[in-house]
Amino acid sequence: MRLGLIGLVALAVIVIPVGWLVAGSHGLWGALIGLALGGLFVLTTALLVLFTASLPATTAGAVMLGGWLLKVLIALGVLFALRGATFYDSGVFGMVVIAALVVLLGAETYGVIRTRVPYVDDPADEQKDRSDTE
Repeated sequence: MRLGLIGLVALAVIVIPVGWLVAGSHGLWGALIGLALGGLFVLTTALLVLFTASLPATTAGAVMLGGWLLKVLIALGVLFALRGATFYDSGVFGMVVIAALVVLLGAETYGVIRTRVPYVDDPADEQKDRSDTE
């Protein structure tokens, strides 16, 4: 989550001025909306993972699936609401959404790879498995 936020801020520092240079105020709005949509889509997943970490796997999976469905509906709603709007540049918006998704997914992947999770076999489980097969 922290790495994702850092990546989003770093991306904002780059794309906001570039959006302004490419298309003026329309590019600025395209960059801001793209950052918000891309950030919302990926960071919400990280939040859901944190909140469902202590839940049973089936419940966590259901929450993740429901969260994904809700995010897709929100993204489609935003795209529908922006259809035909002229206050933002759609090219800048599209590029920033893609860049935000790539940066945030990269940050999440890096965080997962760097996380150390111990793997321990419980001797009691092994003993139980042996007694069940006998």
